[in-house]
Amino acid sequence: MESDFVDWLRGRIPDQPTVHVGIGDDAAVLDLSTHRCVVCTDMVMDGVDFILSECAPRLVGRKALAVNLSDIAAMAAKPVAAVVSLAAHRETPIDVLKEIYEGLLELADAHNTAVIGGDTNSWDQPLAISITAFGEPTSKGVLKRDGAQPGDVIVATGNFGGSILGRHLVFKPRVEEALRLHAEYELHACMDVSDGLSLDLHRMTRASGCGALLNLSTIPISDAAHRLSARSSDELSPLEHALSDGEDFELILAVPASEAERLVRTQPLDMRLTPIGEFVREHGLWQQDTAGERVPLQPRGYEH
Repeated sequence: MESDFVDWLRGRIPDQPTVHVGIGDDAAVLDLSTHRCVVCTDMVMDGVDFILSECAPRLVGRKALAVNLSDIAAMAAKPVAAVVSLAAHRETPIDVLKEIYEGLLELADAHNTAVIGGDTNSWDQPLAISITAFGEPTSKGVLKRDGAQPGDVIVATGNFGGSILGRHLVFKPRVEEALRLHAEYELHACMDVSDGLSLDLHRMTRASGCGALLNLSTIPISDAAHRLSARSSDELSPLEHALSDGEDFELILAVPASEAERLVRTQPLDMRLTPIGEFVREHGLWQQDTAGERVPLQPRGYEH
């Protein structure tokens, strides 16, 4: 099966100018115009990140690549290539594997990202896909999560919560958005939200050696978070879902105050940019109560 599948894959993947040697050799060779390369890797597994029997295989492949492109976006880099390793249950029909790759390749094509190799294998366990993605920094360099400074405004793209109702399979990696913001505005730090807004913001503050004060009334809450909260068995409010659900794959940015005012006023993207708080000197995560006092906020989210 593997030889036939690799032959199909070689015929399916178009040529890319950055690929000197692609699928079919012992390793791939990339031509990059810079001397630095952004590299990330993520694994998704049946039963953890998706349920293969309950969703379209194309969406599984799409998500496998999308989570990696979201990490590239968080660094404000341009995705260039990806290596895909897939382990499928030995009884998985080859047509299912092709559908998985079609979903992955459709997203890759949309971002001019070359799939340059990887590995396929079979076993007696559920499907697992591991992708390593490569990105190229712009002339402004990369954004990291450790650059937030006290006084910076916390600006978020999109909205949060309820991704389990379907968004976790179809979210849009904020690649173009990150590149545009990095090119046109002064940004100190950036991070994508994969494990929960409060948890990932807490990680950003720890990396930056500061704290964060959230204005909870400004958190952009998704309609899905409201629907999830309305279920009779759910004990979390829409706000709690927005703060902790994870797999939103939106961006949180540390923006100097004067630049944040311009950014929010001009709204240069297709989705809303929302100021949700500020970075402060006091370590930890904080919320402001109705009396204006700072109260500790417990970070919550998905812990691997």
